[in-house]
Amino acid sequence: MKKSRTFRFLKKLGFNFSEEQYGNITLFGALRRGIRGVLNACILKYCMYSVLFAPINYRKIRPILWRWMGVKVEKNVFIGYDVWMDYNNAHLIELQQGAHITNRCILLCHKRNLDNYFVGDESPKLPYKIQKIIVGKNAMVGMGSTIMPGVTIGEGSIIAANSLVTKDIPAWTIAAGNPAKVIKKIQHRQ
Repeated sequence: MKKSRTFRFLKKLGFNFSEEQYGNITLFGALRRGIRGVLNACILKYCMYSVLFAPINYRKIRPILWRWMGVKVEKNVFIGYDVWMDYNNAHLIELQQGAHITNRCILLCHKRNLDNYFVGDESPKLPYKIQKIIVGKNAMVGMGSTIMPGVTIGEGSIIAANSLVTKDIPAWTIAAGNPAKVIKKIQHRQ
């Protein structure tokens, strides 16, 4: 497949963009994506570190700003401080009603595709796998956890602090560890 002039030009300047994502990008598309990335980075910095309006940051300001960046954020979502999300792929993140993302979590929608990586290959040239993240209704992600691409955290589930979630977590379970595994199924109230 022939690559766009813009892609070839950026490659000559030394930028190592994924051919799969950027191979057919136009100059206007590259500028728009770059400007949007800078804007989202500035908004994310406010979301991560601002102590202004502290009492309403978690449940009001941050959810609104995340919506501006493209995240699907439903009602009553809590977003703690120092939460980093994949702002260039924000449109792939969905936080359902009552989801709770505690402090210092990371939500990644991209990772390197290692399916065709062999001895002698250049790792920076590997393409990306880009997938959606869904945090279900009333689910909670514990402090310092990382959510990887393609993960759905089921309704009412709890992810323990410092967990690495690489696979889907069923509804109404508690998961912990690196990688996170279900350690308990939440029972119905008697």
